[in-house]
Amino acid sequence: MPEQPRVCTAEGVVEGRRRRGHAVFRGIPYAQPPVGTLRFAAPAPPRPWEGTRQTAEFGPVVPQSVPVHASSVEGTDWLTLNVCTPDPGAAGLPVLVWIPGGGYMAAASSDPMYDPTALAGAGLVVVSINYRVGAEGFALLEGAPSNRGFLDQIAALHWVRRNIASFGGDPDLVTVAGQSAGAGSIAALLTMKPVRGLFRRAITHSVPGFHSTRALAERVATVLADRLGTTPTVAALAEVAPQRLAEEVTSLCVDLPHYRQRWGRLAQVGIAVCPVVDGDVLSETPWTALTSGRASGIDLLVGHTRDEFRLFSVMAGRFGTFTDQDARTALDLFAPAPDGPDAYRAAHPRATPEELLETVYSDSTFRMPSLLLAEANAAAGGSSFLFELHLASPALGGVLGACHSLDVPLAFGTMDSPTGKQLLGDQPVPEAVVVSRELQQAWVRFATTGDPGWAAYHPDQQLTRVLAAEPKTLPYPEQTSRQIWKGRPPTPFDLT
Repeated sequence: MPEQPRVCTAEGVVEGRRRRGHAVFRGIPYAQPPVGTLRFAAPAPPRPWEGTRQTAEFGPVVPQSVPVHASSVEGTDWLTLNVCTPDPGAAGLPVLVWIPGGGYMAAASSDPMYDPTALAGAGLVVVSINYRVGAEGFALLEGAPSNRGFLDQIAALHWVRRNIASFGGDPDLVTVAGQSAGAGSIAALLTMKPVRGLFRRAITHSVPGFHSTRALAERVATVLADRLGTTPTVAALAEVAPQRLAEEVTSLCVDLPHYRQRWGRLAQVGIAVCPVVDGDVLSETPWTALTSGRASGIDLLVGHTRDEFRLFSVMAGRFGTFTDQDARTALDLFAPAPDGPDAYRAAHPRATPEELLETVYSDSTFRMPSLLLAEANAAAGGSSFLFELHLASPALGGVLGACHSLDVPLAFGTMDSPTGKQLLGDQPVPEAVVVSRELQQAWVRFATTGDPGWAAYHPDQQLTRVLAAEPKTLPYPEQTSRQIWKGRPPTPFDLT
């Protein structure tokens, strides 16, 4: 029987497994378990170990407030990562670090949709990480650093910097990648000076415009603690079991409409906690940091799907039911002030209430934050490459369209994963195979050379790769929305 792969890290020796021709190491700690005295604290460096540590299984995830396809390993060693390498004896391989998303409410690197086999087969060393989400990672608590989920991600990137050469990777050729909240995390990391030097390039799919002011985050934490019969301090909430805390966050998410008058947009997007513009860990939003010159540009591959909001309306059972009042609420809350609502109505005079609502939600949540990040990064001296996914999901009779998250199994080549099958069917259509191949190749080329295979985005030409049955490079397809949002980056959620 062939010997299992072993690697010597800065903390000790790890033994992984051979899988599909690659060396796979799972559940490697990049920080100490954030429990006991370390709960709600910044991540502490991992402790060294003697002997050989078995790393064949994924590490446990922090209790989640949103269901995910993930391993159900018990334990509190939540801050772990996984490495899949074509050859641990190699040198200088490009590295891709995947930050999973889930609305800042969930994140599990063990989701089969993130299987790295195809990307490793193309020559990348693929790292995926777990980090704190929900109240554990992002609730603003007295006595705790804010945005602890971001601090976890930074600690993981430091681990990569220290150790990835031992797995065949090049620590100077690291690309961070993420979708949805993972992409939002990367957008924030782009602006943090202590992070510079930890990665060279970034891939962001469906960047969300979700940030909170301190005032709103303090109020949410107070309400959350009240519901638990305690106060929003580290000492008090440390007495609440992590699973119980996650369950109460889930319950609060369900009850968010009751807080609409005071919590405004936050109550409407369905997530109770999100990153806080705290003036410390996150001093400002990524868009203002880049356009103001307080952050430098980078090689950035950014994109979104055409029908971002459709997934959420279908999952909530609301597709086909939206009214004039629903559309007015969406425009009033999410169209950019002061003239955004009138601009949307003028630009779409024949749109139904549902079409108008879907357009403004898709724009405000993911499409415009993604586009504006590409433009801000270019303005800051970086190279931005933009795409929009037009391939439609065949699920549910095609009602999902080119929805949020459809791009993930396409990029990873995991169309046979549970989520991949839900979105693309048991047998993907030929068009999906074409788009999947193009997106995978774009990731690999970009991580290796900084060029995904199409022209960079510039504000004058606005060249964008449209991923469809016949991929083409065209001017940005959502011109009407671009004009409405021009010069109006997303602003943090605030008390109203």
